[in-house]
Amino acid sequence: MNLILLGCPGAGKGTQSKLLAQRYGLAHIATGDLFRAQIAQKTALGQKVESYLKSGTLVPDSIVVEMVAGKLGECSSGWLLDGFPRTLEQAQALDKMLKSEGKTIDMVLYLNMDEKAVLARMTTRRSCASCGELYNTISKPPTTEGKCDKCGGELKQRDDDQETTVKKRLMVYEDLTRPLIAYYRSEHAFNEVNGNQPMEKVTGELVAFVDQAKVAR
Repeated sequence: MNLILLGCPGAGKGTQSKLLAQRYGLAHIATGDLFRAQIAQKTALGQKVESYLKSGTLVPDSIVVEMVAGKLGECSSGWLLDGFPRTLEQAQALDKMLKSEGKTIDMVLYLNMDEKAVLARMTTRRSCASCGELYNTISKPPTTEGKCDKCGGELKQRDDDQETTVKKRLMVYEDLTRPLIAYYRSEHAFNEVNGNQPMEKVTGELVAFVDQAKVAR
């Protein structure tokens, strides 16, 4: 199966994508992870990406599409896209690419979440500088403050999780990414889940939709 999970920054796409990918044996493709790998490797592309992320603006479509296209070419048993597409242009480029290869998107899932809840969630988020594991000082605190439970690495607040940057990211999302919802509602199988619910309930609703799609196939 080929799935897309949409939602604003902080809606829980990363967590839910990993759960779904593991459950259905799909390749989990997260643009955020691809970007951070490039940044960590200090590539020329990584330096460009880092400047966009720190300022809270979207990475240009041409860079993102090229990176994701290369990754999709490595997947033979289905994939789940997390964090891509983010613009209508990216969505149309993806559809064109898949059509040329005789492939399609089985379902688009949308995590809908209000801005106040997103802001509270993201500004209390912390990530491990060593392994990337995510924590939340309120809902998922580490056993030892400031230390990762998995590897003992230092927990930090990412630049793009600071309040001013989060607000800017949400504004960018509203301006550029919202049109995706209308596009996918009309062009593909589309289902929406309330992201304000407890994580387990969100997962359950997403799984129910994917199971329906599997039966339909």
